Amino acid sequence: MCNAATTHLNLSEVTPPRRSRRSSSDRPRRPPPNRSGASRSRTPTPNVERKRAPHQFDHTKADARPFLEDAATFVKEQSPNEDAPSYIFPEEGDLSEKTEVVEGSHIVSMSLDDVFPNLDFSEKFCSTEEFRKQIRSSMREDIFDSTPTYAGMSEKARKMLLLPDSSLQGSWNCKQFTEGASDNEGGTNIRMHKLTNVLKEYLGEEAPTGDEFMETIGKLCGSKPSTHWIDIVGITDRKISHSWHQDTGSSPGGDTMTVLLGFPKEDNYDGVGVFSHAVKLKHERLAPEGHPSNEPVIYPGLVVDDEYIVKPRFAKGSEIILFRDIDTVHSAPDVAYRASVMRFM
Repeated sequence: MCNAATTHLNLSEVTPPRRSRRSSSDRPRRPPPNRSGASRSRTPTPNVERKRAPHQFDHTKADARPFLEDAATFVKEQSPNEDAPSYIFPEEGDLSEKTEVVEGSHIVSMSLDDVFPNLDFSEKFCSTEEFRKQIRSSMREDIFDSTPTYAGMSEKARKMLLLPDSSLQGSWNCKQFTEGASDNEGGTNIRMHKLTNVLKEYLGEEAPTGDEFMETIGKLCGSKPSTHWIDIVGITDRKISHSWHQDTGSSPGGDTMTVLLGFPKEDNYDGVGVFSHAVKLKHERLAPEGHPSNEPVIYPGLVVDDEYIVKPRFAKGSEIILFRDIDTVHSAPDVAYRASVMRFM
């Protein structure tokens, strides 16, 4: 889906081997300085193929470089293709023992009204840009301020990481951060203070607390979730090639789901480009045996015809999608048109 894996650069790929020490008589003499003002030619540095995270694959290809003058028009001409046929990998042999994915269960849409009824949540979320901005910014601040990984960072670093065009990750599980803590005002344990205030302001006193908001959406992940959360921005305003992958290639509880909450770029948006693109699989596909857990399964050479690519639609009543990570392969949209998408696992 739209997962950005951490990669490490192997220094042996870019650092030349250390040379043995030579005596001064063995060392070649440097040429005298060029007094003419013309620069001396230097040995060109060899090109180095650097490793990339899954969401960065193919961004250097020629068709990915140009920025689009009107990304909105481009995505509004795309079809969701929700009835795309299921895909079978070319190398799959005997399919008799493989578990088939039930048609219609690959990607499920839900609304915020389904999750938080009687609050008119979907209407306010989809029609009010300022509400969406405040939900997102307050959620990011609350998670940043309560996540040990970010503790001790300077205020300058904090501001940079909280910029709206940067991705941020943490956990949607609030209980682990509030045990033994106490809210100064109400005496209750609350992690998501800023988010609570935003929800109450726009939805009234019946609104869930920020903690209830996070935990309720997180519970849609089913049994044995990782509780990982990430707010993904990704590449915007240009066309990129699809980078097909699975986030983990697993569903530990059998019903373990990935949940995406979309944040559109404009009010009353109805269209694609918010959620990840996906290919529905005919048969469940698990990560290879021995594959590190919680690391993406990447298919860098996979090319899929357009007829198989689902571009899930965001609209009022479809602000959330769910899928099992073993039922699809997915990718950032070929053209993303969104403020962000939040992934709960």
